[in-house]
Amino acid sequence: MTRSPWAREYVRTPREYIWGTEPSAFAGEIAALLPPREPVLDLGCGEGRDSVFFAAAGFAVTGVEVSVAGLRKAERLAQERGVQVRWIHGDMAHVALDGSFGLVYSCGAIHYVPRHVRMRLLARLKRLTPPGGYHGFVVFTDRAVYAEKGEVVDYFAPGELERAYGDWRVLRCEQDDIACSRDGNPHHHSVERFLATRPQGLTSDLTRRPVGELTGG
Repeated sequence: MTRSPWAREYVRTPREYIWGTEPSAFAGEIAALLPPREPVLDLGCGEGRDSVFFAAAGFAVTGVEVSVAGLRKAERLAQERGVQVRWIHGDMAHVALDGSFGLVYSCGAIHYVPRHVRMRLLARLKRLTPPGGYHGFVVFTDRAVYAEKGEVVDYFAPGELERAYGDWRVLRCEQDDIACSRDGNPHHHSVERFLATRPQGLTSDLTRRPVGELTGG
């Protein structure tokens, strides 16, 4: 089972949004690429900030989260913003999913799925994505590893996602080191932002460029 390292924090802070209520910058960049009303799957949606953002932008959103306390916060945020999201309580690695998704998205969660399991997960998610659809992930890599006490991690190796998506068009794969002191111990994480599209027509002819160039930003 994929465990959320933030489950206890979600329980401890029922009225506080640890990550805030505004979307990640990456979610905003990807949203600009999607056609209206596109089905979006947010895996490990946590407190719901990106799921709610996608829903407010007019997309049909399904958010999956293993933490009940996290989902309660997400549901409350959706109600406050007046949007509808299909929330699913479950393990992202094994949850039953139906239909197809023009975007499969995950920010800071898939690296908690063990490597041998997540390769099967990515293969399944590919099958749920039609030609022209996107997969966008923010993951921790093992270039700089930090784990809290008791935290089980199997971070991505640099280039692991690119290899897994060798049959897709990779639009973005960039690594960065970020400073963090959330647990009281200053440290760094190595983060990879990854975006790929399943080839279709002109999409398959896109050259490998940053998201900003693809959106005219």
